[in-house]
Amino acid sequence: MKLANILQIVTLVSGVLIMLLVLLQARGASLGAGFGSSGELFTTRRGIDKSLHEATIVFTIIFVLSILVNLILA
Repeated sequence: MKLANILQIVTLVSGVLIMLLVLLQARGASLGAGFGSSGELFTTRRGIDKSLHEATIVFTIIFVLSILVNLILA
């Protein structure tokens, strides 16, 4: 496999994982929770919420770096 193909696969997989992680982070059960108006105040992230948040950041960095490397090599 060429490096360009590997970078495209990494970009695709990380993009899909980012979407899933963001959807898993939705707070509250109401429709407004999906749009950011849950009406509750959360000050700290704990447990699985903190892990999901950190994983989202990691996969976002991987996503952006894979796109930048792909642009530089093109």
